[in-house]
Amino acid sequence: MAWVNRKSNSEAWRELKVLGKMIKKDPLSPVASYFGTYVLNGLGLFVEGFTLFSVGNLVPLFSAVWPQCWKKHEVCEEGWIHAVDYLMIIGIVVGQIMVGIEGDWIGRRFGMVQNALIMTLGSVMLTAMWGLDLNGWVICYAWSLFIYGLGVGGEYPMTSTRAMEGTDQAPTSGVEDRMHRGRSVSLAFLMQGWGQIINQLVLILLLLAFSGPEPPYGAFAAQWVFRLQFGFIAVSTLYLAYLRYYKMQYPEDNVLRDSKERLNISGYDVKSLKLSMGHYWHRVLGTAGTWFCNDFFFYGNKIFAGVFIGVITGGKSTLMVSWLYNLLNIGVSLVGYYMAAILMDHKMYGRKWMQANGFAADFILFIIAAILYNDLTEEGAGIQWFQFIYFFSSFWNQFGPNSTTFLLAAEVFPASIRGTAHGVSAAVGKLGALAPAILYHYIDNHTKFWVVTWFGLAGWIMTLVLVPDTTGLDLREQERYWQYVMEGRRKDYHGVAVHPRHLSMWEVWVERRHKAYDPELDRQQRMEDLKNARIADKCEPTFMDNGL
Repeated sequence: MAWVNRKSNSEAWRELKVLGKMIKKDPLSPVASYFGTYVLNGLGLFVEGFTLFSVGNLVPLFSAVWPQCWKKHEVCEEGWIHAVDYLMIIGIVVGQIMVGIEGDWIGRRFGMVQNALIMTLGSVMLTAMWGLDLNGWVICYAWSLFIYGLGVGGEYPMTSTRAMEGTDQAPTSGVEDRMHRGRSVSLAFLMQGWGQIINQLVLILLLLAFSGPEPPYGAFAAQWVFRLQFGFIAVSTLYLAYLRYYKMQYPEDNVLRDSKERLNISGYDVKSLKLSMGHYWHRVLGTAGTWFCNDFFFYGNKIFAGVFIGVITGGKSTLMVSWLYNLLNIGVSLVGYYMAAILMDHKMYGRKWMQANGFAADFILFIIAAILYNDLTEEGAGIQWFQFIYFFSSFWNQFGPNSTTFLLAAEVFPASIRGTAHGVSAAVGKLGALAPAILYHYIDNHTKFWVVTWFGLAGWIMTLVLVPDTTGLDLREQERYWQYVMEGRRKDYHGVAVHPRHLSMWEVWVERRHKAYDPELDRQQRMEDLKNARIADKCEPTFMDNGL
């Protein structure tokens, strides 16, 4: 602990001194650096968070303005109303798998530009959607979200790999990778939270501008509100496509190319994919299963929002009151996002324990709500506790699995199939979002708490047993280990990638992979590799002849 804290504190002090020099030279340079590094990487997730969460935010407005369609289903088919959510999630699942494969096959740049163009098309369709009647308009809305979802799905594997691999070409890439990789990914991912909060603010301001805070809300005002907020994001997404095609650099494509060269691969790495399903099947199960549990919690929490707010306000909340409570909840979530970024790379905590503790906290909070539901929903002190559970569960979801699943699903796999593995894990996760959207139509509010609670416990168990802790592990060392596996001599590798700290409980207790760890044999292997590389490249003798 002393050694870890000393290293962590010295690196924090170094960064503070760099920050001080930047401020002395130009007070706004840290802000520009933050935007250039993290905001730009996460801009795709910002527009994704803005648009996708606006779908849920708009439902109360549509229900208030067109109850004959969204509530009573007199002029709209109920199946198409539900399809608004289903088609969006199906589009995301298809995009996650499709673009994950494309990113590993063709390159990260291709996937990121394609995502931005697809989201631009989808947002234009959402802005201009129309129909001959309300039912036709709902159908157009659902298919527009499907198209937009294809681009959103691709953002997950591409943003994670870019944020994680983008520092590999830097002069201090080793330090950046080991000590700040999680932070880089997390600060890009939390742009999703900023997208949510900006969307809610935009909706509130537009409703105040075109109608006012109190009902009734007219169709004219509703049209302006939802079309302008979709139009705002259409322009933003088009600008994102411009940045990605003309302005952004893609050092992560060099990481992918180098990985393929080492493994002697010219196209898609089918061999690694097949081998991973055998060698890392438990990691795939862990990353996909925990993401499923998290999304059941995360999107279930969004669906719970109406239940929570209804209880807190005594069932008398207006649209504006609901939106304001939701804004407050997103603000609490954003604190969790930033807390995750701060502690993600600390070796005494790290992503695995962050994920496990987040699942455990949500499990405890929701089982309390399930057991004491009748008492907590009564007027009086119970309401305050119910409100606390709602906000605190949102905090722990962000300061836990919602941030870590995004990172771990890419981090624990080799570079040549990283996008595919992340896309598959994210796709399984989105099935976790689809499940409560379907299930909650058929069970009452109290039962919903009993159902969602156990996904927190399941996520906690799978995290502890199946997910390795890659905090502080250099990804280049992981690539070195994978090369041994590809060559069929896994047991000849003795480096830190098989240290028990960086393996899952399954890999330690069942497969006993940590038995191969031997730092002295690893040092000898590295020296031999350097000698062979020198002979192959016909290099001049350097430090090798000094006995180092």
